[in-house]
Amino acid sequence: MGRRKNLPLLEEVTIENIGAEGKSIARVDNIVVFVKDALPGDLVDLQVFRKKGRYMEARVVKYHRYSDQRVEPFCDHFGICGGCKWQHLPYDRQLFYKEQQVVDAFRHIAGVEIPETMPIMASDPITKYRNKLEYTFSNHRWLLEPEADPSNPPEHTNALGLHVPGRFDKVVDIHTCHLQGEPTNELRNYVRETALKDKLTFYDHRTNEGLLRNLIIRISTLGEVMAILSVQYDVPEVYTLMDAIKEKFPGLTSLNYVINPKKNESLYDQDIVTWSGRDHIFEQLEKLRFKIGPKSFFQTNSFQALRLYQTAREFADLKGNEVLFDLYTGTGTIANFMADRAKSVIGIESVPESIEDARVNAEINGIVNTKFFAGDMRDIFSDSFIAENGRPDVIITDPPRAGMHNKVVDQILKVAPSRIVYVSCNPATQARDVELLGSSYAVTRIQPVDMFPHTHHVENVALLEAR
Repeated sequence: MGRRKNLPLLEEVTIENIGAEGKSIARVDNIVVFVKDALPGDLVDLQVFRKKGRYMEARVVKYHRYSDQRVEPFCDHFGICGGCKWQHLPYDRQLFYKEQQVVDAFRHIAGVEIPETMPIMASDPITKYRNKLEYTFSNHRWLLEPEADPSNPPEHTNALGLHVPGRFDKVVDIHTCHLQGEPTNELRNYVRETALKDKLTFYDHRTNEGLLRNLIIRISTLGEVMAILSVQYDVPEVYTLMDAIKEKFPGLTSLNYVINPKKNESLYDQDIVTWSGRDHIFEQLEKLRFKIGPKSFFQTNSFQALRLYQTAREFADLKGNEVLFDLYTGTGTIANFMADRAKSVIGIESVPESIEDARVNAEINGIVNTKFFAGDMRDIFSDSFIAENGRPDVIITDPPRAGMHNKVVDQILKVAPSRIVYVSCNPATQARDVELLGSSYAVTRIQPVDMFPHTHHVENVALLEAR
């Protein structure tokens, strides 16, 4: 790799720590250097590719000594595909750095005094924990040695797998993925081999051509399985492939396909057709059953989702007479999960389909004290809405990674609930919002939860109580 003009090569640098977003940290001449993929204790040469006033970003070009924390990755695709980037770090150290990420965010971003953090909740299991995976078809497979040798080109460059990080058009052909239990690997590999045998075209992300686009597989702890095949256009070969899948995997709970001619892969605005079985699967948390359709959102790790919701319920400390608001309710999982502990529960979410799922899940479970509303949180969570539905005694908020809009924060301060339970997948934006709420609320409990082993991602539940 050639040295970039005016950007230095840093030699024999020791990686010191891991910070936000999983980036490793080194220091050279009192300047912080952010590095991907290295581990604390690695002695490396670094090529800087971006230099700002107070920090630099660099990539490793040579390892002089490996960290004694490093372990052998368990997946053949490690380092190539975009998942499980912390496989080379022992699980107990993964937990350590995730917990540290939460504490650092609150101390350095929010600048608030926080109670002693409760030990992070480890995931069990740490493989085969995902209930949803989306695989991509591509005619631009990431070539490995010796396939990359131009003098010995491969027979084809089709792939069904996961994207290479930073490359929208390159896909790693996955044969064994450890993120989801069977029949995922068997099903994915069968679809690939059948498509190759029948000479079906794989999608070209550069030209928006090719028949096969995505294969989505969802499973539940009840043993139910949903498969969704996404294709570019409607041709008889699609139905032949669907019949083949149905015959090979007669136990599929829900087999679906969707025709998506757009350039993006989102299916929320597309009609999904059920080929065989039900148009949904069920998941169960404690005594509640949740209906999950092809477009439904559900926490990706069902095992840890239960512990996450139990923590949120404990922090909410409901006595049975409270009005509870669940902001960014999604499919109403938290709202329905807590309904038997509250007088009434109001859920708000921007996606109408999710609100329909929330209402269906309430009906399935015989829950009669929940109401769900679809709309932009900034607009719907208003004075008139509060007047109509009651002032919340407790608010639970579980926003997207970007956190809450300032208007939402201002409205929370205005309605002044006694407690706020803030669930977040991004401690940095959570800490920012906590700082904004700090004039009226103090953080009294924090509980990190590991939802995604072998990645840097961490979920965190914070309890804020009125001062």
